Amino acid sequence: MLMQGARYISGTSITLADGWSLERLTPPSRLFGANGLRTGPDGRIYVAQVTGSQISALDVVTGRLETISAKGGEIIAPDDVAFDSRGNLYATEVMDGRVSMRGADGRTRLLRDDLPSANGITVHQDRLFINECRVGGRLMELDPNGGAPRILLENMAMPNAMEVGPDGMLYYPVMGTNDIWRIHPDGGEPERVAGDLGVPDSVKFDAEGFIVSTQVASGQVLRINPRNGDRTVLAALTPGLDNCTFVDGRLFVSNFTGEITEILGGGATRTTLPGGFNWPLDMTVGDDGNLYVADGTYFYRLRPDGQGGLQTLGMLFTPGYPGFVRGVTAVGGGEFIVTTSGGQVSRYRPASNESEVLADGLDQLYGVAVAPGGAVVAAEFGTGRVLSVGSGRVEVLATGLNQPLGVAFAPDGACLVSEAGGGRIVAVAGSGASGVDTVVDGLEKPHGILVRDGMLYIVDAGTKTLVGVDLATRTRQTIARELPVGAPPGVTPKPLRGLPPFSGPQGPFSGIAAGPDGTLYLSADAEGSVMALRLQES
Repeated sequence: MLMQGARYISGTSITLADGWSLERLTPPSRLFGANGLRTGPDGRIYVAQVTGSQISALDVVTGRLETISAKGGEIIAPDDVAFDSRGNLYATEVMDGRVSMRGADGRTRLLRDDLPSANGITVHQDRLFINECRVGGRLMELDPNGGAPRILLENMAMPNAMEVGPDGMLYYPVMGTNDIWRIHPDGGEPERVAGDLGVPDSVKFDAEGFIVSTQVASGQVLRINPRNGDRTVLAALTPGLDNCTFVDGRLFVSNFTGEITEILGGGATRTTLPGGFNWPLDMTVGDDGNLYVADGTYFYRLRPDGQGGLQTLGMLFTPGYPGFVRGVTAVGGGEFIVTTSGGQVSRYRPASNESEVLADGLDQLYGVAVAPGGAVVAAEFGTGRVLSVGSGRVEVLATGLNQPLGVAFAPDGACLVSEAGGGRIVAVAGSGASGVDTVVDGLEKPHGILVRDGMLYIVDAGTKTLVGVDLATRTRQTIARELPVGAPPGVTPKPLRGLPPFSGPQGPFSGIAAGPDGTLYLSADAEGSVMALRLQES
């Protein structure tokens, strides 16, 4: 395994109030997930990272990572990349329906912004081809100089990463029909090459002219004969594989977690870059004392001592997975109430791969908590509302809030909500906008909140602090400073508009939870780790 630097580098160290200690239960992530892969003209692997709006270059010999296009830059949510003969990099921006070119001189130019779910991309003899990974998607050739696209195919069922083979045909996987097709770059009738796969999402070619394809649902890496469709399994990994590339004959594949794996002979593999969190988002502690972490595409269990690593309980392609999970609270018996970026509040039972939708059609849900009476309360960021879900109906508790995110309940049963856009924590009385009272103000961008033993704990992603407030006296203390939460200093991230049907709009959420012993757990979304903060006994 190659040692790497983290994706988030701060010039200052975390400082703690007297009596507090901090431990990272998971190491910082190296990347914001790993999506499209392409070997560049310099022999490095270029990695597109959708959730991080970042492109990095990995030297597989030295292990060095270099950021090529950073979060907050001109390229938003890149999903796949390709190069032309002059060294220009082309990137599809899947959430914004864009294609951009980053020239060899480092300047970025937008080519198109009207291609919904633009995803798969390849360059052949300096001709640029892209497709749209959506139901009803298109395959087309783009004119880098701005001419009208030339449409090769329409009404496709979610095509993905593609490549021109040694025979001069353009090969592309179709996730929705679970097969691989080819068509002449000049057009004509498409031909099915292989079917009944494991949901293929990439096509590349090895030195012998065989297709190599990652399977996102099964986790297999397949080698397929393009002449007769015969296949062999090169490796069996975990679901979430996204793309592949060759470096001097060595095969590397990417995973949504950010892991880059080298595929060796005889089914053997070697981790080149370890995976980790894309964010993480909200967290909760179950009645078994374990920590459960929502990371959008994945739902994990983590022991409070950090031993054993992350245990995947479900992911986007697992049966019964509720969707891109953002808010979570444990309700006992291995059940969880979750909110998704698709606008659902659901009851999730990962052990039995089941979920039940309690409410749907909502707008950008984040934090969720259960009221003393059993009602589920969630923050609806998109509309500025706080909602109560129960008995098959949705009740509006408050309106007019400025970016509500976190939800918790005070000892007296009051519903507390963090208002990220308003820089405060409010108490919701349940009678609309007039029933909102300020509990704590003077914050910058509060995210996750937690009440324990009369103390309100607030993760302020704007100031990168953890603040404790005594609810009885309203005195406050800054427990930790310079936390790796929120955006890097000086960076304003561009909105992530989502990727239907897989997710709605995505956004950061620094969650907080507490263990039975009073340990505070914090989702350090900037660096991609989980932290444990403990107050030492005097």
